[in-house]
Amino acid sequence: MSQAAYFVFHLTAIHDPEGMKPYQEKVLDTVTAHHGTLIVGGGEVATIEGPATEGKFFIVRFASMAAAQAWYHSADYQAILGYRHAAATCQAVLLAGLPL
Repeated sequence: MSQAAYFVFHLTAIHDPEGMKPYQEKVLDTVTAHHGTLIVGGGEVATIEGPATEGKFFIVRFASMAAAQAWYHSADYQAILGYRHAAATCQAVLLAGLPL
């Protein structure tokens, strides 16, 4: 029985749009190269309960926690991650999905 894993990125601010471009231009290529799938990509957010949520959400699905960690720690993703860290405020969370 397999168990998917989901990286959830909550991007609350981009402080340097130009500095963010190298990350934005290459991140999806790194995801697909590691067999991940972008399933939510920064669309409209509607807060249903609790305080209003600002920013954008991105959710990436991988086949397993190990596959998700392998992508995050891969040389190709690490090569661009510094751009996001320098140019934006973002929280990243890795979640285990339900068994399939």
